[in-house]
Amino acid sequence: MSTEWLAAFGTGGLPGEPTLMEELDINFPHIMDKSLAVLNPFHQYSPDHNKDAHLMDDTDLAGPLLFCFVFGVLLLFSGKSQFGYVYGVGLMGVISIYLLLNLMSEGGIDASRVTSVLGYCLLPLCLLSAINVFVKLNGVFGFVISPLFILWCCTSASGIFVSILNLQNQRFLVAYPVGLFYACFALLSVFDVGSAK
Repeated sequence: MSTEWLAAFGTGGLPGEPTLMEELDINFPHIMDKSLAVLNPFHQYSPDHNKDAHLMDDTDLAGPLLFCFVFGVLLLFSGKSQFGYVYGVGLMGVISIYLLLNLMSEGGIDASRVTSVLGYCLLPLCLLSAINVFVKLNGVFGFVISPLFILWCCTSASGIFVSILNLQNQRFLVAYPVGLFYACFALLSVFDVGSAK
């Protein structure tokens, strides 16, 4: 028997073979860079800075899927089982914003990049959902801080889209539908959609 055949069934793998994370295109340092860029809503994405110019070039979907799952789990911890709403609103929102951005820009953008940007910018609403685990947001406190988190998500996402599509003069036109998209997620955090009380 050859050593390659034995290595295929072992844990060592073949020499020069990429790791499982590389094959699945999951890059944790890149996910961390994107997440930190989203957490700073005043981050300017300048084409002069090499790291910023290519920050959202790839269509990494591992981070967005992780953040959607974390958002749903945090809603579950607060007593709201809303996984269907999270993925349903996410899918319809991505399709709508994809169509809108392609109508607004000359170069266009692909759907996987729209999904990646919108998914990464869901991170502040994951923080809002984490607050909801400890403090109920269905009151004055929630009504005050929820728009701040929506604005945070909207500022980050619109800044990235404007940078990718070169729509500097149309940032408010991009921010409006993106803000509505994140407002739907914030409503899931604030109100209990599934049960009538």
